[in-house]
Amino acid sequence: MRAERVTPVASLTEFFKDAVARAMEQQNVSAADHTSYYIVNLLTLFARSEALFDPADEGPTLRPLAAMLADALSASDTQERNFALQRLGDVSLFVAGFFGEGLGTKPVDVDYYVQMGGSAYGSLSASVRGTARGRALGEIFAELAVKFQAFVDVLAQVRDQAQSAQNVDVLRLYEMWLKTGSARAASLLRAAGIEPNRLLDVDFKH
Repeated sequence: MRAERVTPVASLTEFFKDAVARAMEQQNVSAADHTSYYIVNLLTLFARSEALFDPADEGPTLRPLAAMLADALSASDTQERNFALQRLGDVSLFVAGFFGEGLGTKPVDVDYYVQMGGSAYGSLSASVRGTARGRALGEIFAELAVKFQAFVDVLAQVRDQAQSAQNVDVLRLYEMWLKTGSARAASLLRAAGIEPNRLLDVDFKH
């Protein structure tokens, strides 16, 4: 078996800062510095499994997005609601970016995460507007909402940069492109010699 090369890094934050910058350049995605830094901090945080998963009797688990939305809707005050919306947006972005290509076998696909996450950030941006927190984070959440799919592509690119090899499932990429319009999926399809076309009749039962 081939031994994998492990590259030591002095700071996980610096590692993700460089990785996100490269991915944004490769995916031709622009963003405000504060938004890019938010993405870096999100990746650094979720690098610890206890920050991503919720404790449960059967072991760490990831709560359904619908349950997170219910938390926001039933919150007792604005602060609790905003926390739930931010959690919903953050988890949606991370899962769609890092695990989107594996969601095809799940009850809900990547487009559901894109819709839920983008809407959560959009609601959060409106909710914090005019507050002290809003002055610092309102524009970040607004940009995350508008460019949610683009940032999903950025996170997927970060994931691919960390892998030694890339196995491309062409049908899955086409399905993702049809559902989300992912620029990254389209680019990978073209690299494989396939031009994305919504008029094609493609069967994704595979």
